[in-house]
Amino acid sequence: MQRMGMMIGLEPGMVETYKQLHAAVWPEVLDLITRCNIRNYTIFLREPENILFGTWEYHGSDFEADMARMAADPKNQEWWKLTIPCQRPLATRKDGEWWAMAEEVFHLD
Repeated sequence: MQRMGMMIGLEPGMVETYKQLHAAVWPEVLDLITRCNIRNYTIFLREPENILFGTWEYHGSDFEADMARMAADPKNQEWWKLTIPCQRPLATRKDGEWWAMAEEVFHLD
């Protein structure tokens, strides 16, 4: 198992929309996340800065393949059409990233 984290900005006018979407995530999207070997997935929101921080445990053996499967899923693509306009990527993210990945520097069970 690998713990992972990521960050992204949230458009100020889209905070309530984002919260509403995530209060009722589609069952197909939740199932896909599970099938892509992600467990214990949480997204936190820090206001007023409007920064989202996501953290999860990856229980698979090929993260890139699982993320490609997630990106190719038609229902997930519909979901992203609703959520992506809410997000504002960080200017400091690496090339190819939407959410900026974060390095784990401490963990306590």
